[in-house]
Amino acid sequence: MLKTQLFDYRYVPARILHAPEKVMVVLHGLGDSLKGFTWLPEALDVDDVSYLMVNAPDTYYDGYSWYDFLEDPHPGVLRSRKLLLSLIEELIAQGVPPGNLFLFGFSQGCLMAIDAGLRTPHVLGGICGVSGYMHLAEEYPAELSPVAKQQEFLLTHGTSDPVVPYPSSKAQYQQLKKLGVPLNLLTYDKDHTMLPQEVKDIAGWLRLRLSKTT
Repeated sequence: MLKTQLFDYRYVPARILHAPEKVMVVLHGLGDSLKGFTWLPEALDVDDVSYLMVNAPDTYYDGYSWYDFLEDPHPGVLRSRKLLLSLIEELIAQGVPPGNLFLFGFSQGCLMAIDAGLRTPHVLGGICGVSGYMHLAEEYPAELSPVAKQQEFLLTHGTSDPVVPYPSSKAQYQQLKKLGVPLNLLTYDKDHTMLPQEVKDIAGWLRLRLSKTT
């Protein structure tokens, strides 16, 4: 059983548990909590993946936040980045190979998944971000980790998203792609939510990435 001392968390073991374990870390959006994604394992329907769902560090009304988006987000992003990079190390220390580790994030969680994925020194199994954007995109390529161009990103977005407008996120993602970061962007006719077809596409991506793990 995987655990962490860094976050409040819920661990959902794979239906078919292998050693070494394959794990997806799930990062929720603003004002939500890990409870908001308890549906994800069943929806993705991938037998041999465990899930570690975590709560962001800051309280926000009835949920949690990864950073303060109303004032200065930078201190919160740096703090949450440090925690997530430490979480990756913590899971590796528990026997999960980096290539068996996946990050999934929605909205604020997407920003943090991208941020950690671009800066971790380990090549992960994959990073999936939904309805998000990047913080300090202008810092790249200087702040890319030595293995950032070996990571595999799947990013999804709604073309009518009123919370995180698609055009600005698309421009950031295109910048990453021009820098040589492997990135697949899927768009949907949706707002700030997730669609059944989108979940199916993410599940297909996950199965493909799993087929390449050791």
